[in-house]
Amino acid sequence: MTRAAHYMGDRTFVVNGVEPVPPGPGQVRIDVAYTGICGTDLHVMHGAMDHRVHAPAVIGHEMSGRIAELGADVTGLAVGDPVTVIPLEWCGQCPACLAGHTHICHRLTFIGVDSAGSMQNSWTVAAGTVVPLPPDLPLRHGALIEPTAVAVHDVRRSRLAAGEHAVVIGAGPVGLLIGKVAQSVGASVTVLELDPHRRAVAEEIGLSTLDPAAVDVAAHVREHTGDAGADVVFEVSGSGSGVRLATDLLAVRGRLVVVAIHPVPREVDLHRVFWRELEVIGVRVYAHADFEEAVRLVHGGQVPAGRLISRVVPLDEVAAAFEALEAGGSVKVLLDCGAAA
Repeated sequence: MTRAAHYMGDRTFVVNGVEPVPPGPGQVRIDVAYTGICGTDLHVMHGAMDHRVHAPAVIGHEMSGRIAELGADVTGLAVGDPVTVIPLEWCGQCPACLAGHTHICHRLTFIGVDSAGSMQNSWTVAAGTVVPLPPDLPLRHGALIEPTAVAVHDVRRSRLAAGEHAVVIGAGPVGLLIGKVAQSVGASVTVLELDPHRRAVAEEIGLSTLDPAAVDVAAHVREHTGDAGADVVFEVSGSGSGVRLATDLLAVRGRLVVVAIHPVPREVDLHRVFWRELEVIGVRVYAHADFEEAVRLVHGGQVPAGRLISRVVPLDEVAAAFEALEAGGSVKVLLDCGAAA
């Protein structure tokens, strides 16, 4: 018998015993070490995704663990291997898949939302979703591979290059990770954030910050780019004001990368888009190559995973973990799912 945290609806989680699922052909069973709580999980708790998450449901997708059992026909993996999971399953038949864009499949299943996730001791998944981790990478740090892969994908899609200037609007976990990934390609990075605690965290990990309520950001960017403007702006705040500011900051032929999920339509200055030949780039989840690069960056220390983990909470205290993240003041809260040794 193992334990799992079940979302029951109405902001409620219940932890109870469940039977581990034996791996079938092409599957592996993972002893989960840590599961991170992200903004999507908070949306689930708030009931905003009840049309996709049907209680009782085990959610969670930012994780690390060790392989505990192999199903038939699984090769290249061994019991005891440290791993994470790319939580996507695609159909392989839709126009997006046939074009090679499987990560945005028309019928994409996001594991941990549309199917059972990793907020449990034991998790059985398709072997093809497993991403090996370096043996010397702490499993706590491994739980940040998935959100780092989000940032890698965003920066890759932006075509950001060494010597370019990037602005990140919003210093939540993904914004901070985008900032560090952008630095890793040799870009100059400025992070805009209203919250002083988040600005302090950004500065602690080596990112330059501005308070957009206290500084004329557009003037600052012009001054620091020879009046050109930013080459890339990552909109991570999810706010209408963030979208409006983004187009004001961009250089001629600059790229606006829409990272945040905006719950309502936003006004966009299309005259500015026309006048400066701006690009608007959408980004969503990641590809396998993004996970591989995320592993390299976390393992190499370019992404300081340990400094982004604010709190580790036992699985049985899942409600307290959500409360801690919702209260603010934490960057990343992990659930200890029991296989950390």
